[in-house]
Amino acid sequence: MTTRITLPTPEGGTEALTLREPAGWQRPAGPPASRIAYAAAHVVADPYADNAPGQPAKLDWDATLGVRRNLWSWGLGVAEAMDTAQRGMGLDWAATRELIRRSAAEAAACGGRIVAGAATDQLTGVPASLDEVVAAYAEQVAFVQECGATAVVMASRQLAALATSPDDYLRVYDQVLSGTTAPVVLHWLGDMFDPALAGYWGSTDLDEATKTFVSLVAAHADVVDGVKVSLLDAEREVRLRELLPPTVKVYTGDDYHYPELIAGDGRQFSHALLGAFAAIAPAASAALQRLDAGDTAGFREILDPTVPLSRHVFAPPTQYYKTGIAFLAWLNGFQPGFTMVGGLHSGRSVPHLVEAFRLADAAGLLLDPDLAVERMRRYVSVAGVTA
Repeated sequence: MTTRITLPTPEGGTEALTLREPAGWQRPAGPPASRIAYAAAHVVADPYADNAPGQPAKLDWDATLGVRRNLWSWGLGVAEAMDTAQRGMGLDWAATRELIRRSAAEAAACGGRIVAGAATDQLTGVPASLDEVVAAYAEQVAFVQECGATAVVMASRQLAALATSPDDYLRVYDQVLSGTTAPVVLHWLGDMFDPALAGYWGSTDLDEATKTFVSLVAAHADVVDGVKVSLLDAEREVRLRELLPPTVKVYTGDDYHYPELIAGDGRQFSHALLGAFAAIAPAASAALQRLDAGDTAGFREILDPTVPLSRHVFAPPTQYYKTGIAFLAWLNGFQPGFTMVGGLHSGRSVPHLVEAFRLADAAGLLLDPDLAVERMRRYVSVAGVTA
């Protein structure tokens, strides 16, 4: 059956779209062998709760955990409580703790791979000292590890507000990393994802910041499993791969250039820890299956068509990409409604989300076109569009 919908255009008119058939991706027997791949999962708001801006986050636990089970079913690992889960944009530490605890237990039950973010967001305001930042990091790293997940040591807004030099960053991270014997992942999140992180590692000059970052990793290579780099700069990530100790993995967080970074240059490659993979899980899984078979061309043939969707979802202001991730999850039936904690469903415009719908269809990522069309019609109608 042909599935059609009439959509609004930015010029104020309408245009008919005939949806393509879903791509029919096949779930794998297990995780990919050639790369480690994590999808940074979003959270589903409880539609019955007061998830308004500034209110404590209340989650729909069944739907939230269902999102994670779906990612594991595609052979992907789950990166829990990361930026995609609205850390610092609606998800408070109390909800984060419960999210990590529940997801880690779910991962253990189904044999899924999981890492989880450890930050300093239990602190309020600017801390009085760097020691408070160290203690906050230590608390969260210990909690993540106690739950059975690998800790991703995330960038800290509190540290960025307090630090005055690269030495301040090195002092804090040195103490945190010296206090753990379990492997961790270090996360460098660029200010395009969070403007509060401008000048992270003590400099707005990315070359200088890279020197500080590399020196930290080299000093703690025994406990740093890898680094997640979210700078949307493919050339810089390639150079960073050359500078890091050979035992340290690079997990790309580049939602603009992931196909070429994961494929590699014949000598080195990046693994993946991507918010984009939460939106394109079936295609990412199928592409990685091709890569496991040594078919790099087939890997690119599947993954390259997803890039326009990802670039659109992560377009500036990039920190609102979570709205697009939740919208696509709603269209595909993974959550009952298009609401988000902190009221963040207002983070993107109607034209932006209409284009996300078009691009998801073009990439074969609307898994049930009839359901997607039904929900899209309701969305544009509520938005005031007569189509």
